[in-house]
Amino acid sequence: MEKIRVKYNINNSNYEVLIEPYKTLVDVLREQLLLTGTKKSCDKGDCGACSVIIDGKLVLSCLVLAASVDGCKIETVEGLGSANRLHPLQKAFIEEGAIQCGYCTPGMLIASKTLLDKEPHPTEAQVRKSISGNICRCTGYNAIVRAILKAAETNDVEEV
Repeated sequence: MEKIRVKYNINNSNYEVLIEPYKTLVDVLREQLLLTGTKKSCDKGDCGACSVIIDGKLVLSCLVLAASVDGCKIETVEGLGSANRLHPLQKAFIEEGAIQCGYCTPGMLIASKTLLDKEPHPTEAQVRKSISGNICRCTGYNAIVRAILKAAETNDVEEV
């Protein structure tokens, strides 16, 4: 099958890549661009582990054909912060014990960022609704909710 050329702006960096037209965005991110923070799990849009932000909207990358987002701005978990400059969400997840096995964490962080970008001071009900598409089998969700609410109190990226 003939490959097609696509361009993306991912985490404020430009990428141009040749892809098969049937490839999903999660596969292109992980296999070709080596952005493995976005997890591949159910491949059916049920778990939220593959969540990314495309042009400001929360999207399940396992359900998106990579060719369909040619020219789009994409944010992945790798764009949130770095080891020495954590995003407030990352810091709060650590402080509140909202990370156990860590598999759901990238999707939870992306869903949370999408919420806080739109609603900087959410209620607990808004937080719970915003992560309702993400499955976590370890934490029981309460620590995650606390972390998101704590991050909402912080405005700036902090030094570690």
